[in-house]
Amino acid sequence: MTPEELLSVADGVVGRAKPGEELEAVVTWSHDTEIRAADGEVEHFVESDAAGLGVRIVRDGRTGVAWVGSLGDEAAIEECIVEARDNAEFGTPDPHAGLAVPDGVAAAALDLFDDRLERVPTAAKIELAVDLERRILDADPRMVGLEASDYADAVSAGAIATTTGIRVCGADTSAYVGAWALAEDDSGTTTGFGFSVGRTTEDLLVEPAAADAVRRCLTMLGASKAPSERLTVVLDPYVTSQFLGLVAELLSGEAVLRGRSAFAGRVGEQVASPLVTLVDDPTDALAPSADDTDGEGLACRPVDLLSGGVLQGYLHNAYTARATGTTSTGSAQRGSHRSVPGVGPRVAKLLGGSGTSEQVIAAVGDGLLVQEVAGLHSGVNPVSGDLSVGVEGVRIRGGELAESIREVTIGSTLQRMLLDVQAVGADLTYFPWDAAGVTLAIADVTMSGT
Repeated sequence: MTPEELLSVADGVVGRAKPGEELEAVVTWSHDTEIRAADGEVEHFVESDAAGLGVRIVRDGRTGVAWVGSLGDEAAIEECIVEARDNAEFGTPDPHAGLAVPDGVAAAALDLFDDRLERVPTAAKIELAVDLERRILDADPRMVGLEASDYADAVSAGAIATTTGIRVCGADTSAYVGAWALAEDDSGTTTGFGFSVGRTTEDLLVEPAAADAVRRCLTMLGASKAPSERLTVVLDPYVTSQFLGLVAELLSGEAVLRGRSAFAGRVGEQVASPLVTLVDDPTDALAPSADDTDGEGLACRPVDLLSGGVLQGYLHNAYTARATGTTSTGSAQRGSHRSVPGVGPRVAKLLGGSGTSEQVIAAVGDGLLVQEVAGLHSGVNPVSGDLSVGVEGVRIRGGELAESIREVTIGSTLQRMLLDVQAVGADLTYFPWDAAGVTLAIADVTMSGT
């Protein structure tokens, strides 16, 4: 379905609102493809369409939500509206409840839809997954198998209309190819991943994805434990993206309101090194997670979070903004038409970096390059900021990579790590989630091993 057709459905639902109630209609449609290859053949193939309507009604501070997984059944749509209205009657009153209202910010003109994806034959998609598997296994005799070699894509459209005056629609495309590979020698077995993302299959780079998976596997063969010490850690872009995503989540109005942020009440304070300038920029079209409007239909916009290490503010949706006496930053997030809006980052990234990863490593001289982190979210206390996570990577000696290390943990606090940032690389790398990464050096971290 086209965005305009979805908006027409949303308009029809909004037109059924009763006096004195706010009503929001969220309408979505997508066509998804998933392929998994094994031994040069298709192991798994799914191609499906999905559509749905979500209705949120607010009356007298009470909120009711309902959804339906069909857009062609008028009786089901009417029942969905009635159910949301009934649910609102039993909702708990909240003085801050309500829908977003237009704020005059124009949506950025982003090219998120590539119509070439709709014309790619299935055989070409299968070949991408098969080719990735083949390249990995042919790269080195020690590459012994794959846990997965996947291709996926989606053509998606959506619309939001409300009684408060919001009326937006749009569409986007996405494509992905990736693999988890296995390597083995006398020292044991290791795993490594590689992937490529884009708006259509023509954007996907299979050879670099395969090379990355092979490199990560082979680098860790023969890795061993290391003695405990305090040292500088260098996070590769993949790990940095996870670290920044966590930090940005704690810089949301929702985390602050729930009392689950180590950065609550610290706006205007120096909370990180002067080298740290962190923004959330959903309008960066190079990022797979970019978008022009948020989950409530407001325009997405760049949001300054840390500037020269000073906390500038938090991410907000309409609810957290009202609850804290400020305005929405266009940062509402919605998992689907079935969910109510949350709040969080879309494209958190560091600005102002300099140097390649090799130059950052050389400048560090002695430390640990962290290539993988286990249990980052579970290993961090969001209130205190205490962090203790398992890692694996490569020891840095004399500014060069040395022996591989595994089965160690690093410990610190998020606040201390941000303050101890000593180098930010310029190798900005995008990932298919809410943060981009760079090579990042952090001093004085405890590594616990033997």
